Amino acid sequence: MAFDKALYKKLFKIVTPIAVQYLTASLVTASDAFMLGFLDQDSLSAASLASQVPFVFSLFFGAFVFGLTVLASQYWGKGDKKAVEEVLAITMRYCLLVGVIFTVACIICPELLMHIFTSDDELIKEGARYLRMVSPQFLLSGFTQAYYGIMKVCDRAKLSSLIGSLSVFLNIGLNALLIFGIWIFPRMGITGAALATDLARVFETIVVIIVMAKGKCTKLNIRIMFKTQTKFLHKDYWKYSLPLLLNQLGWGGGVTMYAVIMGHLGSDAVAANSIASIVRCIIASFCWGIASGVGIILGGMLGRGELEKAKKAGGSFTRASVVIGAASGLVILALTPLVLHFITLEPTAQHYLKYMMFLAAYYIIGNSLNSTVIGGIFPSGGDTKFGMICDGVTMWAVILPAGFICAFVLKLPVLVVAFILTLDEFIKIPVVYKHYVKYKWVKNITKETAKQ
Repeated sequence: MAFDKALYKKLFKIVTPIAVQYLTASLVTASDAFMLGFLDQDSLSAASLASQVPFVFSLFFGAFVFGLTVLASQYWGKGDKKAVEEVLAITMRYCLLVGVIFTVACIICPELLMHIFTSDDELIKEGARYLRMVSPQFLLSGFTQAYYGIMKVCDRAKLSSLIGSLSVFLNIGLNALLIFGIWIFPRMGITGAALATDLARVFETIVVIIVMAKGKCTKLNIRIMFKTQTKFLHKDYWKYSLPLLLNQLGWGGGVTMYAVIMGHLGSDAVAANSIASIVRCIIASFCWGIASGVGIILGGMLGRGELEKAKKAGGSFTRASVVIGAASGLVILALTPLVLHFITLEPTAQHYLKYMMFLAAYYIIGNSLNSTVIGGIFPSGGDTKFGMICDGVTMWAVILPAGFICAFVLKLPVLVVAFILTLDEFIKIPVVYKHYVKYKWVKNITKETAKQ
């Protein structure tokens, strides 16, 4: 397919605000790590491990919002706004339900949650303080993320990015004030970082409610949220969302187990891995934005019945993802000297960090390709089961057993273990390509009766 200027113009129109939103969200984690690092390495390590709980929560709402994108983008392309409204209500129901569960768990048993990630008593104590303080943000995030998902589908990605970015900048500013006790604010350390997150989510929620009230995008029908009107639409939502949820939990659970492995290799390994992961996530924001944008664009094409056009566009997007991944890796390599200069860790942790940055640089190439194909192209046509199987087998049958054996049986050096844990994206590429060329994802999944 020749370079389609109009297609990529449309893609980057969608991708840019989404990528900015991913980027700014990553900056919050970065600011937490950077500022807490000035206090002591234990605070940095505890916050890093505790942040695995919000990460697991993000897997749930990410799958629900992903399911929304799969269905709503096709119905939006078809012009069926009533179905889009109902998909939003269904998504909001489950995002809020899971938000309540995580909020209650972090209030009642934060120490138990921290025990999953580390056996270090000091890290458990500090991490539990963080989780208890940050608990309200789960419910608030469930609400805002569900609505952000529908805003991207109905061409309001710029507005959702603006709201999210403002919230992030507020979060970073409050981080500084509450962690260090600047001006009239108390010095709260790790709990200050958690409170800053809560306050930012409150701001975000208020603004989203205002946007909803002004009718800037698809409205939230509270009645449908509690009782679905179109049964087959609810069934279709779970048909496509359940594999995504299982995939998210399988992949994300594996990533969390990476943190568990590192958490039991010592504070130095945790601190270095935390910084390298943050840098990788910041640079990968554009790659993830590409995946989201690709899913929305192809979903709209397929919903309009433009199957051959979507097939050709998918090939073009796949090739572009490799180039973007390679460029992202070069950016990480270029940033490595700056990161090592400005981030002060213990000597051993600093040594680990240097080489973990190199691992992040090549890892992002595979991540860019797979996130675009598995996370964008396949789901656009309802092909959500393959990703669940592929990621699950790669993560749980290959990488994690190898990581545990290397870390706890063979007791290999930390950097060798870290290398083993970065191989998952490359192991699955041949299988992903073989599935891609079957073109099972090239189909329209909408139903005419949705307008009734």
